[in-house]
Amino acid sequence: MAENIVMPQLGESVTEGTIFKWLVNIGDQVKKYDPVCEVITDKVNAEVPSTFSGTISEIVVQEGETVAVGTLICRISVDGQAITPIESKPSAAAQDQGAADVTTQAAMNPRYSPAVLKLAQENNLDLSRMEGSGAAGRITRKDILDILQGKRQAVTTVPKAESPSKIASQPVQSVQSARDIPKPSVPVDTLSAVHSPLNQADETIPVTAIRKTIAERMVKSKQDIPHAWLTVECDVTNLVRYRDRIKEEFKQKEGIHLTYLPFFIKSVVEALKEFPTLNSQWADDHILVKKAVHISMAVATDHALFVPVIKNADQKSIFGLAKAIDELVKKAREGRLALEDITGGTFTVNNTGSFGSILSAPIINPPQVAILTVEAIVKRPIVIDNMIAVRDMMNICLSLDHRVLDGLVCGRFLKSVKQKIEGYGTDTGLY
Repeated sequence: MAENIVMPQLGESVTEGTIFKWLVNIGDQVKKYDPVCEVITDKVNAEVPSTFSGTISEIVVQEGETVAVGTLICRISVDGQAITPIESKPSAAAQDQGAADVTTQAAMNPRYSPAVLKLAQENNLDLSRMEGSGAAGRITRKDILDILQGKRQAVTTVPKAESPSKIASQPVQSVQSARDIPKPSVPVDTLSAVHSPLNQADETIPVTAIRKTIAERMVKSKQDIPHAWLTVECDVTNLVRYRDRIKEEFKQKEGIHLTYLPFFIKSVVEALKEFPTLNSQWADDHILVKKAVHISMAVATDHALFVPVIKNADQKSIFGLAKAIDELVKKAREGRLALEDITGGTFTVNNTGSFGSILSAPIINPPQVAILTVEAIVKRPIVIDNMIAVRDMMNICLSLDHRVLDGLVCGRFLKSVKQKIEGYGTDTGLY
């Protein structure tokens, strides 16, 4: 009897998922909790673990297919139960040859999870020169972390290679990215023709499953939610001076950087307590005002956008918010976000200013009803008491769901956030 693995629900409002990559093949042995595939939803990119120990007997849903939560995706013949053969049982020699073919195919077509690729690229590690500890020699995130922590060598065996290079037999001076593996040589004349401006063709970039999910979610947000926008500017001169004075001491004491974002989030959560309708959800026939304040924040990587959540942000100090932000950003960039890290958000704060943006109109993250962006801090001449002064200025921009919110309450909310941001100074407590 084979046991079933179904599409899990990776989020409270998630109804479907896309098989991004299978990490096993039919006939592979897996242990309980070993990852069998990578699934992408509109909230998270996660590995699906096996709930049994046994042998993969059938893969039902193929890579790139999107199915509903609860749909059968594969079957596993549990330990002690044989897979029903379709043909006569092969000889021992044939089984050995089949195993060798599977191993050879795995070596020729390695599969790397997004977390592994991200870590390898950030640390200039060549995945082709590593041996993995996972099923069929698959390289896992733990393998990468062991290398970075010095628990094992970054370079192990090197595949035999013929012309065009003798890299395999030479000492490794620097480990290249997996994308920089040398390509077969091409005649000079051919290369000249390929790189000639007159012969360049348009580039076609396939739409990945995660990019497709982001696109669908953003289109749905714009179609279903009547967006409106408000912007105010804040004088953050006192905050800039205060942070510049304490940031080095804070880094030495706490081991993390003190950015501006914890100050901004602290201002937002205090204002949400004054105007709780901005911390609500639209539910067709009623508006659900959330008591807990869980702040979502966007974290972008080279290939995806994640929105981890700071739980109970209204109960944290500026230091507590700084620590939570640092932990969630590291998890997102290392591919370690768990389900509880990306669910339950009630309001989003997005730091578009980190890219130099000075004005934006963000798209609301449903089922939330508002999102606020903090823009870049720039020095501008400002008139104060009929005199011109150079001050550090910043815009804060709010997108609102006009089914739930109106300009009056949102204007008051932004005014409160502005006053709190401008109120930071030398007497501000971090703890």
